[in-house]
Amino acid sequence: MAAIEYALSKSDRLVIAVGSSEKSYELRNPFTAGERIEMLYSVLLSKSLTSRVITITVPDVENHLLWVPLVKSLAPNFTRVFSNDPLTILLFRNAGIAVEEVPLYRREELMATEVRRRMAQGINWSKLVPKEVYEFLKSIDAESRVKILFEQSKMSSANNNLTKT
Repeated sequence: MAAIEYALSKSDRLVIAVGSSEKSYELRNPFTAGERIEMLYSVLLSKSLTSRVITITVPDVENHLLWVPLVKSLAPNFTRVFSNDPLTILLFRNAGIAVEEVPLYRREELMATEVRRRMAQGINWSKLVPKEVYEFLKSIDAESRVKILFEQSKMSSANNNLTKT
């Protein structure tokens, strides 16, 4: 939310791109694009920001040079990108689009990887997400999903190690 508020302090409206939209039920992307949009919308609604934000979904593409034109075709017109991802920054800057990095707020604690790790290990994660997101994730039993995906990932890693020896 801090990143969204920062971007909105510099812009009249914001287009949020939900990336890897074709992925779900994976450890790194456990939620569907629709579920991610639902989480965003619930927080934006609680802060009365829905009129200033547009959400789009963007799938991954194998050829990185095609990604920026894809984003441009899916989004309303934009003149600046807010991101901290090095590849995203490189691709948009190479396309001649201004990129501004967003100040990170409690990054080590609030990153999605940490939230998923805590969910998988049964450690309290409720204070790491907005109340609306917590309530939504509880309603879809997200903790169970993440635990299953985490266990599958561990088993897959163990099987890969067995086949390599």
